[in-house]
Amino acid sequence: MTHRPRSIDVPGASHNAPIPAGARVGPVLCSSAISGKDAATGQLPADPAQQVVQAFANLKTLLHAGGAQLSDVVKLTVYIKDNAVREAINAEWLACFPAPHDRPARHILVYDLQHGMALQLEVMAVIA
Repeated sequence: MTHRPRSIDVPGASHNAPIPAGARVGPVLCSSAISGKDAATGQLPADPAQQVVQAFANLKTLLHAGGAQLSDVVKLTVYIKDNAVREAINAEWLACFPAPHDRPARHILVYDLQHGMALQLEVMAVIA
């Protein structure tokens, strides 16, 4: 059986490039970069902590659009501009994944993000 990827788009949280927000093949969902852009306004909040909150909201929206939920996440990669946002990331992380023995893998990388971005998320989920 051959599986073909199905693009997943999230209105208001699109990229400035011709790529989807994510793609799903069978039970596997992978994202492109998920920013902290406010999907309602199309704007990137100036406050890095607000970008973190919005990025996790965008993550949930993408998962839902792809037929997944937070419990399906197996890996989350976080690209940050500055280590100062780690506390805000950990707060959202714990809100999304409160059970210590049921958390997905996570990796944070300091990266030279552009356009005022404080962070980007990249997710892999396996849908049960």
